[in-house]
Amino acid sequence: MAREQLVGTTLAGYTLRDLIGEGGTSTVFRAEHPQYGVCAVKVLREKLRDDKTAIARFVREAKYGTRVTHPNVVRTIEIGEARPGLHFLAIEWASGELLERYAKRHAPLPLNDVADMILQIAGAVQAAHAAGIVHRDLKPDNVMYDPETRRVLLLDFGIAADTDTGAEDRLTRAGFFVGTLLYVAPEALSGEMVTPAADQYSLATIAYYLLTGTHPFVAKSPREMFTQLLTQPPIALNAAKPGLTFSAAVSDVIMKGLAKQPAARFATTIGFAEALSAAATAAPTTRRAVANPAAGVFAKVKGLFGKG
Repeated sequence: MAREQLVGTTLAGYTLRDLIGEGGTSTVFRAEHPQYGVCAVKVLREKLRDDKTAIARFVREAKYGTRVTHPNVVRTIEIGEARPGLHFLAIEWASGELLERYAKRHAPLPLNDVADMILQIAGAVQAAHAAGIVHRDLKPDNVMYDPETRRVLLLDFGIAADTDTGAEDRLTRAGFFVGTLLYVAPEALSGEMVTPAADQYSLATIAYYLLTGTHPFVAKSPREMFTQLLTQPPIALNAAKPGLTFSAAVSDVIMKGLAKQPAARFATTIGFAEALSAAATAAPTTRRAVANPAAGVFAKVKGLFGKG
């Protein structure tokens, strides 16, 4: 059944009301359930319902979501197969908007706001690490932010990896990196399994972006970005944007999180976030860059629930 034809139908008790987005392997609907109320339902795309690898990844993402319980992780309600081949994942409805979209309108964001967001995301990531899961795709497109409550929610375990997974059980071929190039850790570019330190690097990149409105590497092509990530140091935080400066303590924390070698970063992701929070508390007022009025609603909703 085509994705448009699913709207208005009921799958396993979930009435699909609206099509809100789709990724490479799944379609996301706003749905209603008599017990759970409004929620989001992710359905494996029809063309992939006979693809064993796609099914395995979809089910794996759902199972990872059930293993990570934290106030800043979107809650998994149910996983199942509504009928043969029609795999679905129901999760809580996240209010607010994608952090990527919010940041595009408002960045550079105030230092204390960024420190609070990063601390919430880090708590969610640390819960995943405690469950033996490396997220591998931390980016603003995988975080929901509600400006009214100031709450963030981590989304999408679509390409997460179990730290205990052996080579024979991996779903990603060696030599092919996974993640998003703007936020991926240098060590992930080989395609080999990464440690929780890779998530810390991605989180430090998010913090850099929220604080400056730009990224620690600026390249004209993916190939150039790939090379820079492997061979060049990131742009210093205080050189990211004219007229925008931070204390040495804040800069030191961000740049340590962006260290090329995992061993040179903080011992844990939450340690990085706590250090940023402490530096922000002690920091003097930051000079804000003048916003460009020409610069750039849920249009990127595929990022809401990932590629999965």
